[in-house]
Amino acid sequence: MSQNTGRLVLVLAALTAVAPLAVDMYVPGLPGLARSFGTTASSVQLSLTAFLVGLAAGQLLLGPVSDAVGRRRVLLAGAALFTVLSLACAVSPSIEIFDAARLLQGVAGAAGMVVARAVLTDRFHGTPEAGRRFATLSAIVFVAPVAAPVLGGAILGLGSWRLVFAALAGFGVLLIAGILAWVPESLPAARRRSGGVTGVIKAIAMLAGRRALVGYVLASSFTGAALFTYIAGSTFVFQVVYGLSATRYSLVFAANALGMLASSVLFGRLSARVRVDLLLVAGLAVAGAGTAALVASLITTGGSFAATWACLFVTVAGLGTALPATTTIVQSLGHDAPGAASGLLGGSQFVLGAAASPLSGLLGDGSPVSMAVIMLAAFGLAALSLIVVVGARGRAQITG
Repeated sequence: MSQNTGRLVLVLAALTAVAPLAVDMYVPGLPGLARSFGTTASSVQLSLTAFLVGLAAGQLLLGPVSDAVGRRRVLLAGAALFTVLSLACAVSPSIEIFDAARLLQGVAGAAGMVVARAVLTDRFHGTPEAGRRFATLSAIVFVAPVAAPVLGGAILGLGSWRLVFAALAGFGVLLIAGILAWVPESLPAARRRSGGVTGVIKAIAMLAGRRALVGYVLASSFTGAALFTYIAGSTFVFQVVYGLSATRYSLVFAANALGMLASSVLFGRLSARVRVDLLLVAGLAVAGAGTAALVASLITTGGSFAATWACLFVTVAGLGTALPATTTIVQSLGHDAPGAASGLLGGSQFVLGAAASPLSGLLGDGSPVSMAVIMLAAFGLAALSLIVVVGARGRAQITG
């Protein structure tokens, strides 16, 4: 990897990581945030839902927009707005204003997430390096869940949850500097799509008409729903049910994220030699097995801290293979409109994530059983999408 390419991938990874940071850094502070605003666990989880809704809407809109106006302009606008809205979250006086700021922060954060995938497609589609670049991006991105809860816990040791959002504003400033220095425009004017809002709709409609692409998008979306259920539910499971402090929970979350990171690195090494769709199935199988074991443990023995942690570690390790695999496949199938493909992938994923994230709180107020059952159902629907929607013909399109 050349120095320029390395810097580009680093900034793209940071841009993609801004959303996980905005989720995971404040996750250890959710119980404290609920106390601060005098509200319930499920109400606070809705702030995560608001952010995910913003991410979904932002990706669906900004991905196709970047196909029309170029990548760099959208990245700069998104980073600047993310910075301003992080400060708005930090000074919010009520849960209603906080939720509104989180919604808009999600839209701004979507720019980096959706356009980063499009830039990699612009640069590497059709080369043997494509899968490896997406895996590299995913691997670096998974550092965010490792660092974010630990960093968030450390910040909470110095002050309230408001300080977390001040730190996110500082990260936004660094993103602006990185884009200006190391991210050149990757989409020449001659390759851009025209048509304004109508063009955005047409691009999404074109991709939605491709059966195999839709099947893989659905598989990715249900897999993402399981991930967001874990993110939103695990803080209450480990802190409320098992009595961990915010700092100890952050370490548990970070250890699981390291398993996810290792799995993503393994995917990157295998993707040039093993069919990507087979790696996707393997990742889903591992994640589903870990979650099924957790459900069985909770039902038969009532569960324990050690068993719950071990099962969730296996689950998120499987996610580390499944998620970059679906990204690689969808971006390949939608290479003629990379921004729209990235928007459809990310938007659909975060719509289901937004719907799933508060369910464990609503159904069981932090119960590990409700969290595990929702995750297992999501993995089952992801597998069903591959079987019913994609089918053998769709898999042949990827593997040749």
